[in-house]
Amino acid sequence: MNKGYLSQYFCGVAVKSLSAVEADVLTSNQHEFNGVEGLRNILGEPDGKVRYAAKFMYLTDHDNEPIIEDGFLTWYDARQKARRERGVMRYEYRLYFPTNQVSQYANAGDILVLAKRPDNTLLAIIAEAETTIAKQIQWLFGFSEVLHLGFSIREELESEQDRVEFASRFILENIGVAVQVTEETWLDKILEKFGGKFPTTREFSAFSRSTLSEVNPQEGQDAALMAWMEREEILFRTLEKHLIGERLSQGFDGDVDGFISFSLSVQNRRKSRVGLALENHLEILFQECGARYTRTPKTENKSKPDFIFPGIEEYRNPEYDLHALTMLGVKSSCKDRWRQVLSEADRIKNKHLLTLEAAISKNQTDEMKAKNLQLVLPKELHRSYSKEQQAWLLNVSQFMELVLERQMLGR
Repeated sequence: MNKGYLSQYFCGVAVKSLSAVEADVLTSNQHEFNGVEGLRNILGEPDGKVRYAAKFMYLTDHDNEPIIEDGFLTWYDARQKARRERGVMRYEYRLYFPTNQVSQYANAGDILVLAKRPDNTLLAIIAEAETTIAKQIQWLFGFSEVLHLGFSIREELESEQDRVEFASRFILENIGVAVQVTEETWLDKILEKFGGKFPTTREFSAFSRSTLSEVNPQEGQDAALMAWMEREEILFRTLEKHLIGERLSQGFDGDVDGFISFSLSVQNRRKSRVGLALENHLEILFQECGARYTRTPKTENKSKPDFIFPGIEEYRNPEYDLHALTMLGVKSSCKDRWRQVLSEADRIKNKHLLTLEAAISKNQTDEMKAKNLQLVLPKELHRSYSKEQQAWLLNVSQFMELVLERQMLGR
């Protein structure tokens, strides 16, 4: 196990695409996966029936929360007894589990992931075919394609691809894996700066950038943005861990509603903060590069696009050249929310959306293109997309060049 890599959370992983026969089996009462011989590399050679506690999960882009059920998986060799008693030299490995609601959703083409955790439990995920979450799961575990009938196996999860960074942390937390990214050496300075409470997101973003004085956005906008976001995430989780620990130490004295309210506030703060932090860092990046803009102006129907370039005054001026206007929506993660951008800034037909979400499905990016929406991502996230998708994507530096060219055009 190496801290900061997938090996910290998994001892091995197997991935396959479900065939029609397998999908039928999973939705019936015969719950045994086919082609499991390769799982010996992860689960070993069983002596009798070995039962693993397991968490089953069904993932789709259409639901905010996955379907989850606790259960077990039984790993055994159906020919072990025959070998011992009659000398029949055959092996027939099987992986069985009882009926559960997750298996009922299985369809041909869905992605099946079996992952062994360090605590000797298993995680069994079924992700709907051709969805973003299915593609993200494959990318997370280093499987670009799942083509053959059996399981694709990975035992060593410590390559550069397996380093747990901003995008992979997001996916891990989507599948219920708690990722701790703290840096305790910064805690005293954070507490001294903010008096032991959560500051505004703008204040915390500025503080995070101040700890990376060596980062110069003019030398690389993509790297700068990711460095700022990564640092803020680490510092925020450090402060959050401290403040949550203090609150839990006080206890809730049987106040269930109070505990639930506290838990929800933690989750909501995390979700809202990431999006605001991304906008904050982008705003500074635009300033450093000399781009003119207006942040969250009001346009038609009271909509508020995240950024208008070169500004809202030019946008509202009917004589201003439309080709010199640019609109940018900002969403740390997309899901179906990217469509909200389409109704913002009606004067601008071709819109841009910047996100930090890795491995969005081709179905989604094709629809974006059809809707005249150009996706923008930091360069290092482009590798999570197919070659065909990468040819269409813009990185942050390319978007910045476009904005500055149009800014000159409008003068």
